[in-house]
Amino acid sequence: MDKRQLSERDICTKFIMPAIQQAGWEQHQFREEVRLTDGRVMVRGKLAARIKNPEAKGGPKRADFVLYARPNIPIAVVEAKQAKFSVGHGMQQALTYAEMLDAPFAISSNGEGFLLHDRTGLTQPVERVLQLSEFPPLEDLWSLYQEWKGLTAPESVKLIEQPFYTDATGRAPRYYQRVAINRAVEAIARGQERVLLVMATGTGKTYTAFQVIWRMWKAKAKKRILFLADRNILVDQTMQQDFAPFGEVMHKVSNREIKRNYEIYLALYQAVTGKEEWKQIYRQFPADFFDLIVIDECHRGSAADDSAWREVLDYFNSATHLGLTATPRETKEVSNITYFGDPVYTYSLKQGIEDGFLAPYKVIRIATDVDAVGYTPEKGKVDKLGQAIEQRQYNTKDFDRNLVLEQRTKLVATKVWEYLKAVDPMAKTIVFCDDQDHAERMRQELVKLIPAAASNLRYVMRITGDDNEGKAQLSYFIDNDEPYPVIATTSKLLTTGVDAKTCKLIVLDQNINSMTEFKQIIGRGTRLREDYQKLYFTIMDFKGATRLFADPDFDGEPVVIYEPKPGEPVVPPDDLEPPTTGEPEPTPYGPGTSGEGADDDANGGEGGQGRTKYVVDDVNVRVAVERSQYLDADGKLITEDYRVLLKDDIKKALQAEFGSLTDFLRRWNSAERKQAVLEGLAEQGVPIEILQQAVANGSELDVFDLVAHVAFDQKPLTRRERANNVKKRDVFGKYGDQARAVLEALLDKFADHGVQDIEDAKVLELPPFDQFGSKTQIRRGIFGSLEQYTQAIQELEKALYDDKSA
Repeated sequence: MDKRQLSERDICTKFIMPAIQQAGWEQHQFREEVRLTDGRVMVRGKLAARIKNPEAKGGPKRADFVLYARPNIPIAVVEAKQAKFSVGHGMQQALTYAEMLDAPFAISSNGEGFLLHDRTGLTQPVERVLQLSEFPPLEDLWSLYQEWKGLTAPESVKLIEQPFYTDATGRAPRYYQRVAINRAVEAIARGQERVLLVMATGTGKTYTAFQVIWRMWKAKAKKRILFLADRNILVDQTMQQDFAPFGEVMHKVSNREIKRNYEIYLALYQAVTGKEEWKQIYRQFPADFFDLIVIDECHRGSAADDSAWREVLDYFNSATHLGLTATPRETKEVSNITYFGDPVYTYSLKQGIEDGFLAPYKVIRIATDVDAVGYTPEKGKVDKLGQAIEQRQYNTKDFDRNLVLEQRTKLVATKVWEYLKAVDPMAKTIVFCDDQDHAERMRQELVKLIPAAASNLRYVMRITGDDNEGKAQLSYFIDNDEPYPVIATTSKLLTTGVDAKTCKLIVLDQNINSMTEFKQIIGRGTRLREDYQKLYFTIMDFKGATRLFADPDFDGEPVVIYEPKPGEPVVPPDDLEPPTTGEPEPTPYGPGTSGEGADDDANGGEGGQGRTKYVVDDVNVRVAVERSQYLDADGKLITEDYRVLLKDDIKKALQAEFGSLTDFLRRWNSAERKQAVLEGLAEQGVPIEILQQAVANGSELDVFDLVAHVAFDQKPLTRRERANNVKKRDVFGKYGDQARAVLEALLDKFADHGVQDIEDAKVLELPPFDQFGSKTQIRRGIFGSLEQYTQAIQELEKALYDDKSA
């Protein structure tokens, strides 16, 4: 049988695997079809689905072969292609996967031989072709790996060879967790005393830390380890879940008691530190007691020299210090990088969303009139408490801190309930407020609005640092299987660490000026739980916090940003799509909201004491007229007026664009590229997605039929009907067999996706066109020239839209 006819899988089985085994690799040292990512979640309106096709953009990534030097150390990736391709055809893919896995060797093969790329740079040339019989043995690659990583000492080798923890469930680290664990272990093995891992919220920092600690502890490289966190519930969660395998050697420091007969210690910063000397429990341990200290959410203690965790680390300065954070840089002046050095590994929110491990999100921006233009009280105005209100302009940064507009709070609560009522009244929701008083007022307004809250006192709960009853409900709120509380109003307590996996709505009615805090709050919703129908989440922003999307330090753009105008529904329309070009625009929020110099809480805590606060109940507050803003592919804010159009509105817009049916047909037929007509429609605010929504079977119609039907009442044909009509006629009789086969395949593409597909030359790079050769071979070899291919496409389009097809 001709090798060129074999499938990619056949090439793997018949040629590549035997060559690997012949080189001495044993069965347990390599795996086939290794799934690296899950495939990105795409959101369309209220619907969301994971891309499952590996060939599609954003689909799951799978490596044909991954070779392991040790069970936890991937050392080479082999990407296979059919024999009709060159030996190096899969190299770019192999390099991508090798970089993801931190493997030093990328190998491409078509079954005829191998092209090996050495990412270490230790061998020359970097790429070289090998015969099938020359596949490199493990010993050769392992010595290069050790040299590349700087790990040749016996004690270092012993440490990196220590396997991961595994249990009966079969849970194993994801690819990025594996890299983070290995990088941290390698850095410590090389003697690095301060190590920083940066991983987006929701990507499993605690599980990663557990695996690092486990390997250190099992290899006896670190015998006593301290894990520091800043929330009691975080320590309890960690002990019960990720750290459970440590069992009886694990101890939580509490009640300021010293116990020295354990090996793994967990503690709160607050439990071991204190201003008074006698409260500093950590000083009751010898300074050399711990070998490794792990600081979870190390941004929380701040990187400042006088922070809580810095006190502890300075005391135990002989231990190795490992910091974990989603946000390494707190401000331009203060950074965890200052203390720890550059991260040994970073896994960003953007990458997590692209890989399909984190939930994408929508943003709904709502600015009231007082947020947009500010509020200035008339001279002599007093608040409801009888206080004379200082006469000045009050802006977003003042509301709920210095000035309470009760009608504004009511409006925010109304919009939150409007959204939940339309989407899912039982969707777990966190409302972030400016302080505890604000959180209580928000709770009251929500209770007044929501019928279920009257009969179930746990439907809406304030969960803040000063409310023991509310804090007692926190474990229920984060429990996936507990329906109540549904809504939690809070100020600071839930900004970090609390793992609310099924949270679907985050409401921002809080002034947020810190990128660290912003990322942490976004992280409350990024967990993906398909088993609970949680594939994406929504952020409702009332105080312009999402302006931070435009900050270069932000790395995970939303799928869409929607800003409803007065009278429009608060739920984003199903057909809203982010555009892809444009320039940054300022946010619609009023003066004084830039965030420069503003503190997170005027009194330094959650309470509202220590500052004058005016309460006004007679100022009417409405939703302001706003623009819609989106983020493009580069994360730049762009502005575009965009709203849901009714069918009559669409009809008027189309008639204004094209005039009469005759004018439309003339313009359509004269267009060298029909795609240009689609682009013109989009510029007028009527993209094809909106057209499709206006017709019952719109997704089956080509743009030609959509316009003709909606604007001029013409009977439409589906794309499939038009394609079949052309196939029935001898349109391709003058072409050779291969050219006819190409044109018939293009007809099928038209039937599936529309005219834009057959006009895009990139379609020739996809199946089934790959059987005819490359894009250039098809256009020049089969059709004779680029011009003749273009002419054939134009004739195909003419046949599709010919009157005989109608």
